[in-house]
Order: sequence, then structure tokens, then C-alpha cells
Amino acid sequence: MEKGKLKTLVLRYLKEEQMLGKEFLFFNREDIDLPDDFKELQLQCESCKRCSLFKTRRNVVFGKGNKNSILMLIGEAPGEKEDIRGEPFVGAAGELLTKMLKAINLTRDDVYIANVLKCRPPQNRDPKPEEIEACKGYLFKQIEIINPKIILALGRHAIKFLTDYSGPLSAIRSNVLYYKGIKVVPTYHPAALIYHQEWKRGSWEDLKLARRLYDEVGTQKG
Repeated sequence: MEKGKLKTLVLRYLKEEQMLGKEFLFFNREDIDLPDDFKELQLQCESCKRCSLFKTRRNVVFGKGNKNSILMLIGEAPGEKEDIRGEPFVGAAGELLTKMLKAINLTRDDVYIANVLKCRPPQNRDPKPEEIEACKGYLFKQIEIINPKIILALGRHAIKFLTDYSGPLSAIRSNVLYYKGIKVVPTYHPAALIYHQEWKRGSWEDLKLARRLYDEVGTQKG
């Protein structure tokens, strides 16, 4: 049997086993066999049991917004309010994010919002490496399908996920990074701004940078 056909059969088998509730945590980015249809991708994500977070979640928080937008916002993981409602950024940090978007003349309907993790870590702890590894395929595929021109990376986990940068955020703020040719603007997570008011000035500069890029690209994909 040809190697390609064998790999297809193995992936199909593993996918069927996952649908039955079995967990496989050894996938790499290329091995995750996920649908190209956005609705099917969401349905598969909502039934995911690739890591232990499925045991404690109320809802999968897949993402929400304009799938045709040139601007995508990526955060860390759902919090308690997000877990309850099944939508990203609906708690106090979400209210601040809405105000941040309004400040640059955008609304939630103008952008698409997602997180690195689709399930809430207990007590809002940091995501574990194995959880990110198990979940990453969904976000990679979301980005691939949406094909944004700009990503606003909210916080260190999103920045590391997209660019592999793990140093201090203050050292790369106001710079444009890249993920597969997509412009990435790194900035503070809205939750961090609630506790660190002194970071808001820097965040405002990042937002203005994202808006300038948005205006340069235009509102239509090409």
C-alpha cells in the first residue's frame, strides 16, 4: 500500500476513534485531519475530547464574529462567563475589549474573535502545553479558512502561539510580527489591563497600529 493511502486510512481510523471518546494527544500540526468547512469544523470542535478539559467545561468556546473580516483577534482561553455562554470575551475583559474596538471605530461584527484554547482551564489557570498541543489544530484551521490579513494577538500565550516569541511583551510591543505572512500586532490581554492601568497607554498605541494596518489593507480580501 502507498504511504499516502496508508496515512489517510490511519487518520480516518483515529478520527473515528476520537468521535467515540478516545483521546490521542500525539498529533502534530500536519497530522490533525480537520474539515475545511467552517461549520463542520465548529461541530467537530464542540465534540472534542482531545484533552482533559472536556471533563470540566460547560461549553466549548469556538469563536465568534465576521468570518470574512481581514482582522482577527486571538486571546488565551475562555473564562468563567465565556464557559457559561459559549462565546469569547463576554466577561469584564470582554466589555473592555468592546470599548477598545469602539475606540478605533470597529465593532465585534467587524472582526472575528477566537482563543488559543477552546475550553476553560479550571480556575482560569494558564493553559498547559499539552492542552495547547491538543487544541492548536482548531485555531490553525480557523486562521486558514478565515485568512485574515491582520491578527491582533492579545497577551503572551497568543503571541507565543503565533510567533514562538516567549520574552517580555514590552520588548516587542509596537512592532509588527508575522504568522505565515499575516501581520501580527502583539498587545496586552484586556484582562491584564484591568489590573494594570499603566499598560493602557501602550495598548492604545497598539490598537492604533492595528487600525492603520486595517485601513492600509482595506476592508476587502484580495
